[in-house]
Amino acid sequence: MLDVAHKRILQSDALLQYILQTSAYPKEHAQLKQLREATIEKYNSESESVSRSVMNLPLDEAQFMSMLLKLMNAKKTLEVGVFTGYSLLTTALALPEDGKVVAMDMDNEAFETGLPFIKKAGVDHKIEFIRSDAMSALKNLLDNENGEGCFDFAFVDADKNNYINYHEVLLKLVKIGGVIAYDNTLWYGSVAMAAEDPMPEQIKRFREHLMNLNTFLARDSRIESTILSIGDGLTLCRRLC
Repeated sequence: MLDVAHKRILQSDALLQYILQTSAYPKEHAQLKQLREATIEKYNSESESVSRSVMNLPLDEAQFMSMLLKLMNAKKTLEVGVFTGYSLLTTALALPEDGKVVAMDMDNEAFETGLPFIKKAGVDHKIEFIRSDAMSALKNLLDNENGEGCFDFAFVDADKNNYINYHEVLLKLVKIGGVIAYDNTLWYGSVAMAAEDPMPEQIKRFREHLMNLNTFLARDSRIESTILSIGDGLTLCRRLC
């Protein structure tokens, strides 16, 4: 049975701890650490069978994303799905002083949980938070702000059943040569399991959506893409045309 309490592909606890202790923890920004701990403290007290703190971006994946943004010299980015803002703060810290990340989520309460740490890190001026469903916000950016082709990077960690719908709009918003990153595309490893294999209902619910997305992206001639076995699976798509 899949372990829904730990959203990661790497199954060796010892190897994961080695990566975290050797590379991720020593380089984690103080405000990222405090935000992560505050998220765990708040959401681990919930009565749900699986704490929502599992929605935090894994540390090693955050470290990778920070380096990627710097290598790309990204300046203007999108974030679809925010939760308490670990990935948002990671992005804001990686962007230059005049950089900007436009983030969208319906859950303002979760965003407010992370906002004090974002402010303390001194990067709140780089962030525009839009409280909205993602599709409406993305279309507004495209229609009302001449947003076509003006974003360097987009990170998507939201409702998995809509990833494939977001893709069409994001391809217009992200510039040619820019990157769209889809999180959780290996979905606890369930994408490689048979449909009849035992798995929790919350995994089964989105498994087929993500399998369809992965197949679609692999055949999409407008991008080049790769699936990385980091965190719970991260698919990078570079826009070609």
